[in-house]
Amino acid sequence: MASQASTAFYEARDFLLAHREDYDTAYRDFRWPELTEFNFALDHFDLVAADPERGARRALWIVEQDGSQAHWTYAELAERSNKVANWLRAQGVARGDRIILMLGNQLELWETLLAAMKLGAVVIPATTLLTAADLQDRVDRGRAKHVVVGAADTEKFDGVDGDYTKVAVRGAPEGWLDYSGEAYSSDPDFTADGPTKATDTLLLYFTSGTTAKPKLVEHTHVSYPVGHMSTMYWIGIEPGDVHLNISSPGWAKHAWSNVFAPWIAEATVLVMNYSKFDAESVFSVLDECGVNSFCAPPTVWRMLIQADLSTLKTPPQKVVGAGEPLNPEVIEQIEKAWGLRIRDGFGQTESSVQIGNPPGQAVKPGSMGRPIPGFVVTLVDPATGEVADEGEICLDLNHRPVGLMVGYADDPERNAEAMAGGYYHTGDVGSRDENGYITYVGRSDDVFKASDYRISPFELESVLIEHPAVAEAAVVPSPDPVRLAVPKAYVVLTKGYEPTEETAKQILQFAYDNLAPYKRVRRLEFFELPKTISGKIRRVELRGREGELHADSSATPSGEYTL
Repeated sequence: MASQASTAFYEARDFLLAHREDYDTAYRDFRWPELTEFNFALDHFDLVAADPERGARRALWIVEQDGSQAHWTYAELAERSNKVANWLRAQGVARGDRIILMLGNQLELWETLLAAMKLGAVVIPATTLLTAADLQDRVDRGRAKHVVVGAADTEKFDGVDGDYTKVAVRGAPEGWLDYSGEAYSSDPDFTADGPTKATDTLLLYFTSGTTAKPKLVEHTHVSYPVGHMSTMYWIGIEPGDVHLNISSPGWAKHAWSNVFAPWIAEATVLVMNYSKFDAESVFSVLDECGVNSFCAPPTVWRMLIQADLSTLKTPPQKVVGAGEPLNPEVIEQIEKAWGLRIRDGFGQTESSVQIGNPPGQAVKPGSMGRPIPGFVVTLVDPATGEVADEGEICLDLNHRPVGLMVGYADDPERNAEAMAGGYYHTGDVGSRDENGYITYVGRSDDVFKASDYRISPFELESVLIEHPAVAEAAVVPSPDPVRLAVPKAYVVLTKGYEPTEETAKQILQFAYDNLAPYKRVRRLEFFELPKTISGKIRRVELRGREGELHADSSATPSGEYTL
């Protein structure tokens, strides 16, 4: 039987589904559900599972690298997660306890996440790429009382101090509890120990740390499980869709599109559990599994366009990109090959999708789109604090969206800065045109001045990537005695091109011909781009490198080219 919370949840969701291509009505009339209690697993997932027709739909579909497949319905996953919840409770997991969940794209990840929700426990998602030092930080700052980890990664915890329960999946070394051998024999019926408050903490995310020590982002039982209605709306996911998102567990985007957005819509989450990415395999899965909704970060899209796009026989009708801005060149090549325009979107670990191009709307090339229903987006001039046509992308806290974090856990100073002046400050800069479309300019830390002109690295990188030799590029300020700074490009080459002076000159000439004089790239170096473990470029590291390379302004560093 649907609770009051469930009814409010479905009214809001169904409104967005009904107006999925009517942006004006959706933006004007959508209201977030007002919830005092809510548990996504109990008040939504289990209700779907209990309905004979809805519960029989596939909830999760995993394709392994060897080609094998397995899938589970909503009803099957509800029962499995009940067993896991009962077993974890027996091992001492209680409401409010914090669990580090470090698993790959495997069934147990989704089972444990649902089980933790049912128990009212707090999940700290963790990528399997973390080191022992990273894990110690998560145990300490996250105050973790339990860890659930794959057998292959248990050794990483050998030197991690703390009083926490150790649960191993698919093989349990000595001293570890055996999830796979014990959990499934538990009672298939689960009874919660009480209601879950909407304000209770559900997720604690350590950000990827592009510029500093990872922040600890706190989300509640509504901010992601309900807030991702915005993500569902942006992508255009509908009941019964098969949605493939390329993302690794441990990062917010995985929860966005491999858990909440598709499950809110009662769609199928399709996952490729591959150790290494390759475009041909993606095309094969898209065709064979009938994927009609596809999301990938720009890094993946840039790799896909280097493959033969014509090998995909039936492109998905809904294609989106998020994580970093999409370069126009990528969008153009996909549109030429598949007849589909990738729809960009903007959000953060701190929020669900804030800005995007939902289905049925005109897409302005290079733009992230318009504010998504439920989000009041304001551009604030960083210098004056006034509302402007170009400025920092902010959310008006007088209309606080459900899909925004509580804040940064245990960090009042950072919270005060992020929520200053009645706005949530994203740290990203954008510009808004007369039709309300917002174009990404760059991270406020990355935008710089050269000869007193303001330079957007993203704009220059988008031109560079149009050259056939350039697979990826990152532009940073390079110290210059005359201009204070000049744009320098760090470039990763596509296959078939060599890092020679001739190649560098061709790329620089291309930039010279296609950029205004004050924006021209003056220096170039072939270099493997430093990235976070979530795949984002660490321009801060490149800026630091430039300061060291050009400490002597009269010297030309080895490997650096100019036109």
